[in-house]
Amino acid sequence: MTITTTGVRVPSYLQDPRRWTLVEAWDALAAGTHRARPDEAGSPTPAYVARDIDNELRNRLTLAAQQGGLVLVLGESTAGKTRAAHHAVRECAALAGYRVLAPDTGPDLVIAVDVLTATLARCVVWLDDLERFLTPDGLEAGVLAELTRLKAPVLATMQLRHYDVFLPHTESSQDESGGLHAFGTGARVLKQTDPLYLQRRWSATELTRARDCDDPRIIDAVTHHGPYGVAEYLAAGPALLTEWRNASRPGAHPRGAALVAAAVDLTRTGLRPPYPTTLLTTLHQHYLPNDPLLRPEPIDTALAWAARLRYGATSLLLPTNNPDAYDVFDYLPDHTTSPVTENAWQSAMDHALDEEEQFMIGVHAYVTAPHIAEAAWRPLAQHNTNAAVNLGLLLAQTGRTEEAEEKLRQASDTGNINATAALGTLLAQAGRTEEAEEKYRQASDAGNTNATTALGLLLAQAGRTKEAVDKLRQASDAGDTNATTALGTLLAQTGRTKEAEEKYRQASDTGNTNATTALGALLAQTGRTKEAEEKYRQASDAGDINATTALGMLLAQVGRTEEAEEKYRQASDAGDINATTALGLLLAQAGRTKEAEEKLRQASDTGNINATTALGALLAQTGRTKEAEEKLRQASDTGDTNATTALGMLLAQTGRTKEAEEKYRQASDASNINATANLGLLLAQTGRTKEAEEKLRQASDTGSTNATANLGVLLAQTGRTKEAEEKLRQASDAGSTNATANLGVLLAQTGRTKEAGEKYRQASEDPRSPLPDSTEQPPSPPQP
Repeated sequence: MTITTTGVRVPSYLQDPRRWTLVEAWDALAAGTHRARPDEAGSPTPAYVARDIDNELRNRLTLAAQQGGLVLVLGESTAGKTRAAHHAVRECAALAGYRVLAPDTGPDLVIAVDVLTATLARCVVWLDDLERFLTPDGLEAGVLAELTRLKAPVLATMQLRHYDVFLPHTESSQDESGGLHAFGTGARVLKQTDPLYLQRRWSATELTRARDCDDPRIIDAVTHHGPYGVAEYLAAGPALLTEWRNASRPGAHPRGAALVAAAVDLTRTGLRPPYPTTLLTTLHQHYLPNDPLLRPEPIDTALAWAARLRYGATSLLLPTNNPDAYDVFDYLPDHTTSPVTENAWQSAMDHALDEEEQFMIGVHAYVTAPHIAEAAWRPLAQHNTNAAVNLGLLLAQTGRTEEAEEKLRQASDTGNINATAALGTLLAQAGRTEEAEEKYRQASDAGNTNATTALGLLLAQAGRTKEAVDKLRQASDAGDTNATTALGTLLAQTGRTKEAEEKYRQASDTGNTNATTALGALLAQTGRTKEAEEKYRQASDAGDINATTALGMLLAQVGRTEEAEEKYRQASDAGDINATTALGLLLAQAGRTKEAEEKLRQASDTGNINATTALGALLAQTGRTKEAEEKLRQASDTGDTNATTALGMLLAQTGRTKEAEEKYRQASDASNINATANLGLLLAQTGRTKEAEEKLRQASDTGSTNATANLGVLLAQTGRTKEAEEKLRQASDAGSTNATANLGVLLAQTGRTKEAGEKYRQASEDPRSPLPDSTEQPPSPPQP
């Protein structure tokens, strides 16, 4: 009897769960493992070498068997993802007696869920190359929720390049910069799991285990793999990649190489393989170099070369059941970084078999070829709300906000909650915060966690802290680690540091690098420098450039300037202008003025005001007063009170006292404590003692050591010796050499010559400031 579900015919291979393969009998090649060079017995599957993630993978599978859920193994092609996942299933005691449900397509997966609901079969759902199932009619969040309800563990693998297409560029939410991303059907699914990353290059412990293996193929791979991973060497990936790249030259196989290039680019567009020979032969012409000496081989010869089996493992073009269609060895697109050609994009559009494929081509094109994405989504937008959402977001990214709003409202009015959330973001960016809040609430109430997070952030920006905390907690409890991180930041800002740390750790433990960086900052602020460094390094190693810069600053603060410079350069080379500025300051402090100026100019030219201020100060120190004043005025005009203060100092040094006072007052009124301290000093120097004392006390009470030292001098000058000594001791204990020296003078004047000598010696051992001749003049102004 043929089973049907919801009016849809069930494919024969799914109809009877008793025919699905038992876990214990599941073959590695059937799972999708790459073939290796056969051994003497003809086996294409080498012995399994334990990987470092094995225990964690089995633990997650055990938990998924109890509770349901998705377990995702992430990595590059031929890293060994499929083999490790297959081995984990075979070795997981909780899956003993289970069967393997391996649907061919996304729609088949949906049908299989109905079969599971009807039969309650115990199975593990196997989704090798997960991107194939992340389609509008495949593994959506609702389908995953149903599988979780059925307590069916879902095990999947995915290549990094596909993960980066689906997750970073496909969320209908705000990123840290407030930008909108295209919505993809897979984003919400991927956000629900913390993937296990399998390194392509094997660790030292993995290599040690491999050396103990008795499979000669493994031993050979360990001996000769060089900079490659053992698994990719076994699958012949590096050898085939090199052969393909070298085949374009005259006398080799230029037409064969062009055919492979065409297939590689088609794969990168999101067009599903296999590719008809007619498509490859038409497209490959655009990949043949225009060289009269090339003399490409005949097409039949080229196809035979590209499809020839290498090393008993694989080929460049993979033959399929259709003799006139080919797939491509997935290692090749995974290691190709050149832009996909316009001809390939157009060919993909022309040969898309259905709307689902056309939609996915748009997702792949969104970042690098937005005109293709627009062409893919426009004809779908009238009846496909996901396409309408994506088109609206694309229009917003390209500045066509009116039409973007129209498209998002159109999709939102049909009940698409992602559209409603995205519309909220568009309105928030346009400053229409009341309308944005309304849309965020609407989407949040319908269960969109991204909207709940965005609503929390909007409320926080509006100063509605209590409600913001409530919304961010709600999103955090729903599993949004960005909300957990934002909640930690809000708690830290309101002084609830203990709870903030707890939230940062919670998000950091799930792999959120922003949380790890924020945790490092909180630990640094609370004096736990060693652990702060550890967290910064963890986030930096995960690719967070902000963490690299923060690590440099931490190292500089503890005097490890060589390491700090290395980190600053690393972050600066990656484009972090704050790191470039910090590097310039570090070089200036080390006396490497020429290079410091070069770095500060580089950062200043990008509009970094801190760099412009620092450049002005450096120019002033090297006697280029005119340009220094120009730079400091430029930064001051943007509202930078440090620049205004430094400009005041420069004006004071050049005798323009009245204008210097004006600048100090301007910065002091904006709460710049250094400006208040300098204003107090200037007033004292011009005989306005009463107001000078008032300003110096104000700055001293807020923590300015220079102000405290200068206040002590002023009090000594006006005969208030006891309080003067108290202030000078306070500043001396805080590290002010001037205060220590002036304290020595005061002690000598009051007959305490022995202690005065100790203070003179203490001050003389610090080369930062010379001993004063007397207390008749306050110390020199502090440097910016």
